[in-house]
Amino acid sequence: MALTLRTLTADDLAEFQRVLDAAFLADTTEEELERWRGIFEPERHHAVFDGDELIGGGGIQTRDMAVPGGGPQPVAAVTSVAVKPGHRRRGVLTRVMKAQLHGMHDEGREALAVLWASEAAIYPRYGYGLAAEYTQLGVPAKAMFRPGVSVGGERVREVARDEAVPVMKAIYDELLPSRTGWLSRAEANWNYQLSDTERDRGGLSAYRYVLHPHGYAVYRVKANWPERGPRYELHVREMAARDDEAYAALYRYLLDVDMVGELKFFTASDDPITHLLDDSRLALRNRFDSLWVRIVDVDRALTLRRYNSDVDAVLEVADGFCPWNSGRWRFTVKNGTATVRRVEDDPDVVLDVHALGAVYLGGTKLTSMARAQRVREVTKGAVNALSHVFSGDRDPHCPEVF
Repeated sequence: MALTLRTLTADDLAEFQRVLDAAFLADTTEEELERWRGIFEPERHHAVFDGDELIGGGGIQTRDMAVPGGGPQPVAAVTSVAVKPGHRRRGVLTRVMKAQLHGMHDEGREALAVLWASEAAIYPRYGYGLAAEYTQLGVPAKAMFRPGVSVGGERVREVARDEAVPVMKAIYDELLPSRTGWLSRAEANWNYQLSDTERDRGGLSAYRYVLHPHGYAVYRVKANWPERGPRYELHVREMAARDDEAYAALYRYLLDVDMVGELKFFTASDDPITHLLDDSRLALRNRFDSLWVRIVDVDRALTLRRYNSDVDAVLEVADGFCPWNSGRWRFTVKNGTATVRRVEDDPDVVLDVHALGAVYLGGTKLTSMARAQRVREVTKGAVNALSHVFSGDRDPHCPEVF
């Protein structure tokens, strides 16, 4: 039977959720359905049907994301991409990706799409580039800071959720414009991110909330009480602060929680903890991919962010999945602001749209992409110059999986 694709309605959520859970080997529950209902945008979800059977699909959350120097900009946060077991390798995912990206272009919507990839080999073929990484951090409890680190004199305290959340929202919104990779959060997004059912906990405790006058932290604990005494794990869900002293104070508080043996934190790849500690080797770090970026419209996307230095270069871009991006673009930056126009001039660099997405947030160097043979230099020095232009002041980081 021929496969068909259509946009979903609110009535399709339960069936769509069952397909999503089946693909990720999870059980569908009423709690999970309610958790999704608040952030489900049916008009931005596409599904493929084999007759009357929903066999796969994917959706978009309409969000803003902070880009280097440009503050929050509209972004399609791609989510819930799945194909039902038994129906894979039939072109289902390709149809969904095409509907999303071509739809954004045709409607003049977001110039950027972003996602977390369940499997890293899937999305490069649709033009997504690895633009950010995160660090899975482990630090022994009571680890000492180096001499000279200031944590100030402000009190850090644990509070109830109802007291913490309004403060967290205010701090998050204040910091968002300067935190590349952070996404805007409506009330439904906050509720989703801080959902605290047994399934969310994964064997850990309920969330604990910590406030500093200039920051906050959210954590869970995992019980561990061997013969020699308690060695709990403290899992930080999120930590943010207006200034470096407050950030250090929050770290100090969490490291000193009694009964804890180790702190674990899914954090930014340039988190300063190794430079705060007296013994930097105590911080064990594993890095993993986080945000993948897809440039939907080259000319629009490149003008949304700001850049480090002036440049005038012609980029020859290859994009087989979104052919309107293919061709040569004159990329000119003056005083941090870019202009982009289509030209027939000889290129200075040749690259594919995957590489352009990878460097967009400033966390992946264009020089690295050149060494990986995804960028070819035509004009000597062009790659180094452009690499500096695209680099950011801090590594991009997305503190939530969406």
